[in-house]
Amino acid sequence: MPSDQIVRKPLRVRERSSRPLDQRLSMRFPSLAAASFRLLGKLPPSSRLRQASLRRGIRLGLEAYNRRDLAAVVMGFHPDLEYYPYREFVEAGLAKPCYRGPAGYREYIESTYDVWGAEVRLHPTELIDLGDRLVVLAEMPMRAQSSGVALDESYGSVWTLKDGRVVRVQDFLRHDEALEAAGLSDQERSAGDRRG
Repeated sequence: MPSDQIVRKPLRVRERSSRPLDQRLSMRFPSLAAASFRLLGKLPPSSRLRQASLRRGIRLGLEAYNRRDLAAVVMGFHPDLEYYPYREFVEAGLAKPCYRGPAGYREYIESTYDVWGAEVRLHPTELIDLGDRLVVLAEMPMRAQSSGVALDESYGSVWTLKDGRVVRVQDFLRHDEALEAAGLSDQERSAGDRRG
């Protein structure tokens, strides 16, 4: 993909949040939300409206994740979602290779509560819009429930869009793996500048 079609923006979330009015309305009227997602998905990455809407939507979704509001998190997911957790978790036998649909995603996340409890939070640093895919980069501090061992992991995730909704998620424990999986060249991966 030409680098002028890649939009990189810093991304931050609030420490404390609750469902804002637009998120509550979207949950109450899912067909209206789906229509707005479709319209947003048709806009090019360089569109200011798309950039603002995506950043707000992703920020609200990550804030919902941090407060364990999974109903709000899955609102932007396509019914045919395929969620691929960290390869390392699958290889260790801690997760299935793929979870299907928003219910599958919720199943996976809720199963991690036994190990990590409420200590897992995402602190996003960057959102990269590639048009049909998004890359979210974050830091993910966590603490094991039973041992109390603290970990500070990197989090990278590649989200594929269909009809403006997330239809595929692949998570990584390293930023560079997520960027490579998104098809970014070495030059694009190492670019520290913000486009758009």
